[in-house]
Amino acid sequence: MSQKIAITALASISPLGSNSETVWGNYLNSDTCFSVQNLDHQETIVGALKQEDQENIALLSTSDNKYKSLDKTVLFAIDASRKAIAQAGWKKGDDFGINIGSSRGATALFESHHQTYLETGKAQTLASPATTLGNISSWVAHDLQTTGPEISHSITCSTALHSMLNGIAWLRAGMASKFLVGGSEAPLTDFTIGQMRALKIYSNSSDRYPNKALDLEKKQNTMILGEGAAVCCMELGEKENALAYVEGIGYATEILEHNISISAEATCFQKSMKMALNNIDLQHIDAIVMHAPGTIKGDLTEYRAIQKLFGEKLPLLTTNKWKIGHTFGTSGMLSIELAVLMLQKNHFIPVPFIPTQEQKKPIRKVLVNSVGFGGNAVSILLSL
Repeated sequence: MSQKIAITALASISPLGSNSETVWGNYLNSDTCFSVQNLDHQETIVGALKQEDQENIALLSTSDNKYKSLDKTVLFAIDASRKAIAQAGWKKGDDFGINIGSSRGATALFESHHQTYLETGKAQTLASPATTLGNISSWVAHDLQTTGPEISHSITCSTALHSMLNGIAWLRAGMASKFLVGGSEAPLTDFTIGQMRALKIYSNSSDRYPNKALDLEKKQNTMILGEGAAVCCMELGEKENALAYVEGIGYATEILEHNISISAEATCFQKSMKMALNNIDLQHIDAIVMHAPGTIKGDLTEYRAIQKLFGEKLPLLTTNKWKIGHTFGTSGMLSIELAVLMLQKNHFIPVPFIPTQEQKKPIRKVLVNSVGFGGNAVSILLSL
């Protein structure tokens, strides 16, 4: 990349918690962050926010009369965005862009409005404005009073990393000097869980680790859904408060054979990783935060793509989905968060399903992968 892009802040709200110290502490803990809810007419393992964070979101929804009608995706995004700009030293009313996307958008609110329509034959007054996809970035922009551009989009599970691509494009084009990017998702609803069960990818495991992401020997799909939002502040050039720098970006789209297909060696990932690495010596890549959703095919094909590119000398491999589940459009930014924390702490976070990986050198470069339905892969290379 011709110009350095600095990540000057990163904030999230997820099953891991809502501040960096708590998040890191939960990564160091060998336990998962799952709970059980009654969804789709049965008990279901999910990655839900902790009770304290749920209560804080409830307080946020009552802090302004206009916020009472907002979906949790918007409230999650507002909460994370407030923390991020404070960390970066930005202020309300500053000129910065916003691009926060979502795979599903206002999931719970849309389902509620639709159910009301089915029962009464009438749509409620705010059904449309409260459930449009642009609702997320628009309300974050309102809350932060920014004067910059605001963008929302949905590119399934790679949404958050596509937000990064958009922000980088604006910065490098000279159309903005600061951008807030990320994703927000609240998919823990009956219908969404029902859809995942219909695809036969939702976990039925009662093991200690019910989402066996990166367990390449598993015999059944073990994906679990999680909720939350994650955003980062990006600025052009070198910054004293930089947490990490975006050193490379890559993207690719698979030629589809099926609506949810990906090739046996994940051609899209091979292309996106090659683009992000841009002829960097592969031995300099210390770790990869994989997409690895916990499905048999999803985990194995990405692993094969990494093998194809790196050969026998693989970097350290990890993912966070065994711990918090798959947060759809937020997942890529939560992976960025894990990568930045490992860079900052110089500490590799393993998964419990693959042979012990020994950290033999400092962590200086981490590659982050994300892909969604439709085979739209993104790879981001981060460095100190």
